[in-house]
Amino acid sequence: MVDSIEKLIEEFSKFPGIGKKTAQRMAFFVLKQRKEEAESLAQAVLDVKEKVRYCSVCFNITEDDPCSICKDEKRDKSIICVVEEANDVAALEKTNQFKGLYHVLGGALSPLEGVGPDDLKVKELLVRLKDGKVKEVIIATNPSAEGEATAVYLSKLIKPLGVKVTRIARGLPAGGDLEYADQTTLANALEGRVEF
Repeated sequence: MVDSIEKLIEEFSKFPGIGKKTAQRMAFFVLKQRKEEAESLAQAVLDVKEKVRYCSVCFNITEDDPCSICKDEKRDKSIICVVEEANDVAALEKTNQFKGLYHVLGGALSPLEGVGPDDLKVKELLVRLKDGKVKEVIIATNPSAEGEATAVYLSKLIKPLGVKVTRIARGLPAGGDLEYADQTTLANALEGRVEF
């Protein structure tokens, strides 16, 4: 096979959930596209890398700092929903059920993979809680072993600060990711959250 096609297949296969066959189909799809369409795809990838950064307040992805959620005066600033990744914010926002703020940890505790508290945005969360304006923290980490461990760890840190700690309700499949849950399941999980 042609070297440039092989290289493109190799690059596509680095995407999560994309195997060699799917990567090959994607590469041949790009090959069939007009040059302008391929350039548009390449430019979109470059734009993401050049323009998108993390919000200095909540660590969600944004092109403006702070992000639109943190700047929104209509949001309830007394509630912070803690999630693992920025795509979890997007999933929760689709429900139109949560009107508070977010905090993106950047992952979950995973000793086997060498991810500890210092590798996450835990200190930054605690700084946000110090002024006493936040009354509730909703822990919306994934219902996996790592997500549960992270939830327990955060609860032990936050409760002594006098802030109510809740966990989103069950209903999400164990071992699943928030990003793949449907809107109804996420809305019900937010609505039925319980104190931790």
